[in-house]
Amino acid sequence: MQNIAVQVAPGVEPAQAMVEIERVIRREHGLAPGVDNDFTVVDRKQFLATQQQTTEILSFLLAGIAGVSLVVGGIGIMNIMLVTVTERTREIGIRKALGATRLNILTQFLTESIVLCVLAGCSHGSRCRAARALARFAGWQTDVTADSCCWRSRSARGGAGVRAVAGAACREARSDRVLRHE
Repeated sequence: MQNIAVQVAPGVEPAQAMVEIERVIRREHGLAPGVDNDFTVVDRKQFLATQQQTTEILSFLLAGIAGVSLVVGGIGIMNIMLVTVTERTREIGIRKALGATRLNILTQFLTESIVLCVLAGCSHGSRCRAARALARFAGWQTDVTADSCCWRSRSARGGAGVRAVAGAACREARSDRVLRHE
């Protein structure tokens, strides 16, 4: 016999029932006092607690992985936008020569940055739908919602892109040179 399942009667304390079950099984196995048990008595609440703890650990692990992914995506957008701004100094110089203000230049690059970040977020939305379909296909008891994955990603990537562009565009808009390249 491998397992014995026992249901405790209403009003009986589970810990007390486990002690009594252990005493009966020790007697049936002929174990002398002081000898280790050759069996285990387990409460299903222990399994549930272990499962909840494992679920919590996996949630934190996945949140950490998602956080790293967002940081990497934000850094990618930031680098693209920094290169975009620094490679367009000629355009900035021409616009300044034609009377564009610092605010005009900054607004242009911030608008471009926001559009790029929104497009990146839209592609992330399709990945969220794919994750939802995979969870449904695999039979996982996981709820992948647009709120849980897409909005956080969009805001993190958008924040990094806008910060990068704001700094680079302000630096270029403040510069006194009209044309850097000929």
